[in-house]
Amino acid sequence: MNYVIDSIIIVATILGLWWGAVWVVEAASRIAKRLGVSELIIGLTVVAMGTSAPEFAVTVGAALKGQADISIGNVVGSNIFNLGFILGGVALVRAISTSRSLIYRDGALMIGITFLLLFFLRDLAMARWEGAILMALLAAYIGFLIYQKDGSDEELPEGEFQWLDIPRLLGGLALIVTSGHYLVESASSLARAVGVSEWVIGVTIVAAGTSAPELVTSLIAVLRGHYGISAGNLIGSDIFNLLGVLGLAAILQPMRIDPSAYTSLYVLSGMVILAVILMRTGWKLSRWEGALLLIINIVRWIMDFQR
Repeated sequence: MNYVIDSIIIVATILGLWWGAVWVVEAASRIAKRLGVSELIIGLTVVAMGTSAPEFAVTVGAALKGQADISIGNVVGSNIFNLGFILGGVALVRAISTSRSLIYRDGALMIGITFLLLFFLRDLAMARWEGAILMALLAAYIGFLIYQKDGSDEELPEGEFQWLDIPRLLGGLALIVTSGHYLVESASSLARAVGVSEWVIGVTIVAAGTSAPELVTSLIAVLRGHYGISAGNLIGSDIFNLLGVLGLAAILQPMRIDPSAYTSLYVLSGMVILAVILMRTGWKLSRWEGALLLIINIVRWIMDFQR
């Protein structure tokens, strides 16, 4: 009976995620125009932080319970999932246009902080001071984006702003976060029933579930021609996960991970570098490049489930 209830909840939450994403994308685009900033900036900040809320809740909650493998595994798994399955899958549906700002500013930062995470976790532990450094970097990054709000090579979005766009954006984010939470709970329940380990649940089931907001938001954005929101949401979410989510979790509760978990960090580093290189070629992520990222992610998932 529990299997049936979990399945119904999963279907309902997927619908909730979809409608919430529609509201967020359309409202965010018009709010960006009203503020005079590009869709990329909005995607990197407001939309990225909103869609990262499930990762934030799961990671911080797991850290406070002493479940470091789920905490760090969720962030690492979500970022790999974002770059492999979501970025690749969205590009497979429609090629994603990129820009110099996205590659040389945000992509370069994402590569840098991924290697910084490798350095911090070399001893299989993350201390409070290391978490504080990550949080400080996030504050500096957001401050720089606000300072450079014109988005340089990014065009401003179209559409007339209405005051209802603000509650529509907040309502859409709330629907996404709520749906994402129940999707994770139901999917994890099904996984535990078949005896899947905590680390595998963290880097696969939980990571995929908490990344569902990024998936639907980026897919809706690219289908409606809002490439800045689509790409910015994914890159921004990855940056926010590494700096903000993991940083705060480490400040609240220093963490240690299992030695076998460290290999996933190498996979993340490779995915980040590959994704940035592919987005730079031709200033777009083509369908075949999206297919490549998707295949790599599927192989990685299969390997994780066999551990």
